[in-house]
Amino acid sequence: MASPNTQKFYIDGEWVDPVSSATLDVINPATEASIATIALGDEKDVDRAVTAARKAFDSFAATTREERIALLERVIEVYQTRLGDLAETVSSEMGAPVGLASAAQAPAGLGHFLNTLEALKNFEFEETIGSTTVVYEPVGVCAFITPWNWPLNQIAAKVAPALASGCTMVLKPSEIAPLNALVFAEIMHEAGVPAGVFNLVNGDGPTVGAALSTHPEVDMVSFTGSTRAGIEVAKNAAPTVKRVAQELGGKSANIILDDDGFSDAVARDVAAMVVNSGQSCNAGSRILVPAARMNEAAEIAEKTAEQIVVGSPEDSGTHVGPVVSEAQFNKIQRLIQTGIDEGAAVAAGGVGRPDGVDVGYFVKPTVFADVTNDMTIAREEIFGPVMVLIAYEDEEDAVRIANDTNYGLSGYVSSADPEKARKVARRLRTGNVHINGAPIAFDSPFGGYKQSGNGREFGKFGLDEFLEAKAIFGDNA
Repeated sequence: MASPNTQKFYIDGEWVDPVSSATLDVINPATEASIATIALGDEKDVDRAVTAARKAFDSFAATTREERIALLERVIEVYQTRLGDLAETVSSEMGAPVGLASAAQAPAGLGHFLNTLEALKNFEFEETIGSTTVVYEPVGVCAFITPWNWPLNQIAAKVAPALASGCTMVLKPSEIAPLNALVFAEIMHEAGVPAGVFNLVNGDGPTVGAALSTHPEVDMVSFTGSTRAGIEVAKNAAPTVKRVAQELGGKSANIILDDDGFSDAVARDVAAMVVNSGQSCNAGSRILVPAARMNEAAEIAEKTAEQIVVGSPEDSGTHVGPVVSEAQFNKIQRLIQTGIDEGAAVAAGGVGRPDGVDVGYFVKPTVFADVTNDMTIAREEIFGPVMVLIAYEDEEDAVRIANDTNYGLSGYVSSADPEKARKVARRLRTGNVHINGAPIAFDSPFGGYKQSGNGREFGKFGLDEFLEAKAIFGDNA
């Protein structure tokens, strides 16, 4: 069930009319048709929401751990009743196949609340160091700017620890896929989140995002999105010296070592790369294979890619839906053509829509072979179902190529010898590494090195981000 509040914002515990009169159509990427029209906010809408959050902060910051545990438990209870609505909404606005939306997209937000609840139960908000008491206190009013690719995952990864720590907040979800956030706000309201603690204003980055980043009453900005946009957020936040946490882009290396697990790993990871149409910041889009096995890897990748079904998000079964927008489709097509122009070999896929598809932002699952790490398609984040095969000479060369990037969000290592994979994993300059296809764990830190951002999310590590450490000297003298 879609939200009835597309023309309103959630501020100070109520659905209110915007100050601005601007609107934007939300497009179903599978049909290219408008499915809703949302209101777009401006600086005055942001100020109203930030003022509400500031007013609510002192009382919410003073709540006990037990009160915040009870609040998270209520949110979890209500969230569970809206899982179907959330999945349906995400599928229609950003193109995730209904199976993926139901099994992963919608439940991801629930997973963060469950893990944050456990972290809150066990978190030490005070510790003694000699004669000093160190007290961990909420950072204050937080602004959240979240993306469209895993929208509920990123919303909940910020909102859950902020609530747990005693912060108040204003959320600006992506205007490309904003409808799920409206349902999320309804969940917050029904769960009894106190007025002003959680607020939502829809809008674009240059207007609402910038107004939040520059607002003097905002103490912290947590941003997930492209590195380019993250730099702008940091610049806007700098004059007020607010805390900035960033989870940005990636161009993650996937090192497949030369042993008996090679063939299975190539097939598994080509299939994994196209999940969510390749629109994941931590996707293992650079697949590193031994130079002597490049042709073998290309053949496996081609066979695997040709078996991948591209279809409507409404279809059941495992398949790949469209990418999120016309702009994203055009960017991906440009980069695929650039790969061809720079001499990479197309092992599967290529430019254009899949055969027989005339409508929707559908991209052919594409594999490039014989790619060198200086090519554009090996340097830029494509954010689509496109991967590159890069040759390495030996293990040392593989690590060098993997680390030769401006990014450092994720990494992957596969080997029939787990100990060998562990040794390589420890040499990668990334915020997380997956060994032999291991999945993400919501109780472990997520975030990047270098231009992939700073700070960490998930579990107790996410809770840390929203706390200030106060030293009270002599308190235990």
